[in-house]
This record gives sequence, structure tokens and C-alpha cells, in this order.
Amino acid sequence: MKKLKIMKKIINILILVALIAIVVVQLKSNKDVAVNRVYHYDKEQVIMVSALNISATNVDEKYEFTGVFDAKKEAKVNADIQGKIIKYFVDKGSEVKKNQPLLKLDDELLKLQLEAINVKIEGFEADRKRYQVLTDADAIQGVKLEKILIGLRAAEIQKKTLLAQIDKTTIRAPFSGVVTMKMSEVGSFAAPGVPLVILTDISDLKFKINVTESDLNLFALNEKYQIQSDAYPEMTIEGIATAVGNKGNMGNSFPIEFAIKNNKDKKIKSKMFGKVVLDDTNQQDVITIPSSAIIGSDIKPSVYVIVDGKAVLKPITVSKRLQNRVIVSSGLKTSDQIVTSGFINLFEGANVTVR
Repeated sequence: MKKLKIMKKIINILILVALIAIVVVQLKSNKDVAVNRVYHYDKEQVIMVSALNISATNVDEKYEFTGVFDAKKEAKVNADIQGKIIKYFVDKGSEVKKNQPLLKLDDELLKLQLEAINVKIEGFEADRKRYQVLTDADAIQGVKLEKILIGLRAAEIQKKTLLAQIDKTTIRAPFSGVVTMKMSEVGSFAAPGVPLVILTDISDLKFKINVTESDLNLFALNEKYQIQSDAYPEMTIEGIATAVGNKGNMGNSFPIEFAIKNNKDKKIKSKMFGKVVLDDTNQQDVITIPSSAIIGSDIKPSVYVIVDGKAVLKPITVSKRLQNRVIVSSGLKTSDQIVTSGFINLFEGANVTVR
């Protein structure tokens, strides 16, 4: 009986080993089939490409730099004292002159204080006259008259202070311009540092662009430049460069700012778009290639150069884009031949032939 159990156990083990062997053989067979079905690219195979022989050409191209018009003068007008707004003399879009009233704060309490100080001054004036007569007659000591005069002077200073505060309850325009925003209404509480209206003067404008370091030398301080408005391209606008950026921003571009005189109708508005247009009259022969030939990003552009029948990836420097072409400032020479199409399966060192 015991021998029979041992025999059955041996048979079960043999069956399990046989099953494992069958599975291993089948898996190996499936792997061989899969490997045979996979396409193995022949790296020695010659790749058909289109190519361009590099040559230098004269490029007559205008430089255009997009920017934004902005008001030369813009102010958030606020009150110098606290108070409730009781009247607005202007609304959004109102044109105002310098020192024109914009709004009025409640001055009733200040006027009552002014009346009280006027009464106090009248009393000091009456006492001054009486004490002056008595002092001249040696009826009283002169020190009493001095105290009256000191009190009168202090009251007059208080009156001047109240008159200045009452005057400040009328908020006036610091310069001529247009009310571009009302930031409160009648009944609101005004306080120093809290904007009440935004006043904008667009008779004088500034125009700002950002240029790359390679284009920075195109601009000079105090020079005149032609500027076009996108809204009114027929207008001729002359701008004077007032600031040529000495420090690049986060995008490694440099700000250029121009001063512009708006026309009589003030057609150019703040935040309109425009562009500076420069004619490139001193352009020499340069190397240009199709944009489609570039491999990689604008930060690290490269092209495939054909050397002895092989594709060699070569870094280049792009100085300017001209629609579907670019100007290459370094990395290529006129004797080079570059790949312009056929990049599928192309790699460094690949054998190539030109169509």
C-alpha cells in the first residue's frame, strides 16, 4: 500500500515536469515567431533625402517690432483727508482741465469748526484792543497783553489749518486728461491712499517694444523712428527713443521706449497695438535656409549637413526669422549642403543620397 502511494506521487511529479516543459517549449516558439515578425531596420541602408546647397544672398527685409501704446501720464486720484463723498462733478469719459473739481467731500463739520474759531478770534481781537489801552496807561502788566497776542496768533494758525482742510474737501484734477474710471460713488467714504478716480492724459503717449539682444543695436537714444498703429495704419507717427533697455527681462529681451505726440483728435488710445518699422538698408549678403530644415527648438537649433555621403547633425545660430526662412549667423558656410526633407529614419551618421 505504501509503495503504491509513492508510485502515484512520482507519477504526479513527472506529469507536472512534463507540463512545465511543454509550456517552456511553447513560449520559446512564440518568442521566435514574434522576433521573426519584428522589422529590423538596416542602419547601413541608404536614405533618400532632399538637399540644399548653401549660398549667400542679399536680403531686403523690413524689421518690425510689435508693441503697445500707453498714456504718458496716468494717475489714481485720491483724497488727502477723510470724509464722505457728497457730490461727483465728473463721470467716466469726462474730459477735464488741470485743477478742475472732480468730486466733493462733506465739509459741514469743518465749517462749524471754522465758525467757532472765527468767534474765538473776534474775542481775542477785542481783548487785544482793551489790554493795549490798559498797558499803554500802565494800568496792567504787559505780560497779560502778550498772552492775548499769543492766543490770537494760535487761533489764526488754527483758522488757516481749517481753511486748508476745507479746500482739500474739493478733489481737483492734477493735470488735464480724461476720467477713465470711477472707483467710488456718492455716499462712499474717502481716505488718503484710497483711489477715487483714474485720470489719463493721452495727448502725449509712450510706445514700448521688447527686442532681442541681436536687434538692440538697431536703436539709439534720442533718435527718431517711424511707428504704425494697427488701428490706423495710414497714420504717420514719429517717435523719439527715450529709453534703450540696459537690462534684459525674464525672456532675455530688452525694452525700448518711445515718446509720441498724439494727433489733435487723440485717435491713438492707451493699450492700442502698433509696431516700429525699420528699413534694413545696410543688409549684406547672408545665409538663409528654410525653416523646415531646422531640427530642435529655437533655443538649440540644428541642421543635418551632408558630409561624404553621411548625415551630420550640426548646431547653428539663427539671428532672424523671415516668414518661412531664417537667417543663419553661424554654424554654416556657403560650401555646405543641408537636408531639407526626408527626415524619417534619419539619424547622425546615416548614409544618405540626394534625390
